[in-house]
Amino acid sequence: MANDLSSLLSEGVILGSQASESRKQILRTLASAIGDKTGIDGRDIFDAVIERENLGSTSVGEGVAIPHARIPALEKPVGAFVKLEEGVDFDAIDGRPCDLIFMLLAPNASGADHLRALAQVSRTFRNADLRAALRKADDLDVIERLLCPQTADATA
Repeated sequence: MANDLSSLLSEGVILGSQASESRKQILRTLASAIGDKTGIDGRDIFDAVIERENLGSTSVGEGVAIPHARIPALEKPVGAFVKLEEGVDFDAIDGRPCDLIFMLLAPNASGADHLRALAQVSRTFRNADLRAALRKADDLDVIERLLCPQTADATA
């Protein structure tokens, strides 16, 4: 399914709705959460993501940002998602603050896999209906079903 991010989130993290005051704060929160899940130092993840952010905006427009980085200790691409109560500035080309943030991490040696994963996340968040549903979702289970429908179907 085109809008299914189960493969990236099965070993990743989905956080419920969060408040955040800045891009760095939310990146630190996501890095820490995914670090806890993967056993990788959250500070190393944060530093790698910030290094990439300094190269240019990772906002893809429509209130969506896909911060990403390569992490040597990973074996395969992994993701983390958070929905923000209010958007934060990601220097988006459309000027909109971002409230749907998907952090994508990939191993150093995963050139093609990293690009495929990035394209998959980007395609998923281009879906206006999905973005609207995520923004309306007030429950973590609903967010999980929206982002990982195949996994949700398998456990139902």
